[in-house]
Amino acid sequence: MTFHIMLPFWGSFEHFREAVESVLAQTDPDWKLTVVDDVYPDLAPGEWLQALGDPRIEYIRNEVNLGVSRNYVKCVGLMQGEYSMLFGCDDVMLPGYLARVKELLTRHPGAAVIQPGVEVIDGDGVVSEPLVDRVKNRSRLSGAGARVYSGEVLAHSLLRGNWTYFPALVWKVELLRTYGFNQKLDVVQDLIMLLDIIEGGGEFVLDDEVVFRYRRHQQSVSSATATDGSRFKQERELFDAEVKRFEAIGWRRAARAARWHTLSRLNALTRIPLAVRQGNGKGVKALLTHAAGGHIQ
Repeated sequence: MTFHIMLPFWGSFEHFREAVESVLAQTDPDWKLTVVDDVYPDLAPGEWLQALGDPRIEYIRNEVNLGVSRNYVKCVGLMQGEYSMLFGCDDVMLPGYLARVKELLTRHPGAAVIQPGVEVIDGDGVVSEPLVDRVKNRSRLSGAGARVYSGEVLAHSLLRGNWTYFPALVWKVELLRTYGFNQKLDVVQDLIMLLDIIEGGGEFVLDDEVVFRYRRHQQSVSSATATDGSRFKQERELFDAEVKRFEAIGWRRAARAARWHTLSRLNALTRIPLAVRQGNGKGVKALLTHAAGGHIQ
């Protein structure tokens, strides 16, 4: 089973090179990598990639900059096979990532989403566990080994605090195309997709074996939008919509978790010191508003 890896690219050449090299280092060589360059100003990353001369690697450069979500949509349209992923251009696969994913797919045929085990690295590639990730680890569903979740239990858990790592997720392609990413959003479209799939009856496989490294650094879209408050504006809009969705189908615990979104509000509080150091008064105000349960204007 040739596994298709989609890599939407915009960012650091150094991190991009590490990401691609981690694919090349997989113990299971049966993969195809498609890089979709969203018109990054520096041509060097694309030139380096094409110079590798590996027939398993495909390089596409967009004609115009699509932005994060529209580039995701393009990547989904290009996906081949039953399962695929949207690999982060600054993240790293450990050598056994693909082999473990294929093992999990064999053990759980028909799974909608698979979350392999993840550890966090900083901008320099050093393994770390910032506060946000310590909270993620403590808030995810308990258990050991590879286990399956679905329904309201899963929706409630993710709405309390999204403990998944988007770039490591393996998705059933048919479902990505059925539900589609919200092209107006930059940072919470993965959670909306997960909730759509869960409401539709999809099963989620959570594994503990660490085979992926997620890079958390201040230059990422997620970190930047958290400090200026725009991430939390999108999150609040999501939570408001999910309260209505889950109340309508009788998932009261999930609706309550969306209404309170406690961990999201606490996360906003943790971002305030950096916003203060940056002199971002508007961001501080937005973060305080979200932490207090209000709507960011």
